[in-house]
Amino acid sequence: MNSGSLLLLVMILIGGPVCGRCLAQAGGGGHILYGDVTVDESRVTGVKPISYDIILYSLGGQIVNRQKVSSTGRYRFMNLNNGQYDLVVELENTEIARMRVDIMSPTIKTDYRQDISLEWRAPTTAPAKPASISVADYYKRSSANQKLFEKAQSATDKKKYTEADTFLKQLLADDPNDFQAWTELGTLNLIQQNLSEAEKAYLRAIEVRPKFFLALLALGKLRAAQKKYEEAISPLILALEIQPTSASLNFLIGETYLQLKKGSKAVGYLYEAIKLDPTGMPEAHLRLAALYHGAGLKDKAAMEFEEFLKKKPDYPDRKKLEQYIAQNKKR
Repeated sequence: MNSGSLLLLVMILIGGPVCGRCLAQAGGGGHILYGDVTVDESRVTGVKPISYDIILYSLGGQIVNRQKVSSTGRYRFMNLNNGQYDLVVELENTEIARMRVDIMSPTIKTDYRQDISLEWRAPTTAPAKPASISVADYYKRSSANQKLFEKAQSATDKKKYTEADTFLKQLLADDPNDFQAWTELGTLNLIQQNLSEAEKAYLRAIEVRPKFFLALLALGKLRAAQKKYEEAISPLILALEIQPTSASLNFLIGETYLQLKKGSKAVGYLYEAIKLDPTGMPEAHLRLAALYHGAGLKDKAAMEFEEFLKKKPDYPDRKKLEQYIAQNKKR
């Protein structure tokens, strides 16, 4: 198929946190990024693509991994560190979609889901090159400021934090409405453990763009990591309003409510996380089991432990949980 003969429009189906920049690139690891690739080829006639290349890049432009998938396939990248990556779809060596993916969990290894939905459409005018659309991660800046933005990202990736700080502040002095750059600055401060400055930058980003998912998520995670759980709830709930189908965000809100000892509020979010990602979210079952055990509902706790072990069969304390299940599960 000649990739230039059709215009490929891209729709992103959010299953996990996706943003323009990561919270931190230091520490953490062992995460998994996966998702289903669905390509609507109903409007295509003749020969159809056999496979698509899914490529994961570091911010420095290096390929972390790549996989081929069919039009109804699933990709999976294993053992990823905390950080931000570019997830790219290619067809016949031509890029047709690109998005930024945030991988960040301060305490536990996490599975991040990012589904990709593509649709082939015939062009209404002259044939065009494939284009990608990523509305949530787009900000139109001047050519000079775009160069500063890219230099800041590159410097951050190379751990040249002083240079990155200079580039971002120079950009923001010229354009204080660049909410994405404010979020970048927050990230940079977070990496350097300047937590109060990171929070200020995230708040400034939200002031400029109140519904910018990345800044809301970053602020909520930052506050949760500082154990400011009450303050973390508000930005996390606002982020969920923007991306209600995020299983991992539902889980994070549930976990935050658990830390506030508000189990009754946590339950709904934990179950929603499981509903949105039925094959994942093993930790949600573990949290629910602990809740039910604490409430004296040991039969329900046993059921959740059982579901947890189905998803985590290699759990180190499997025998202990199996013993609990055998003693408390209703027959």
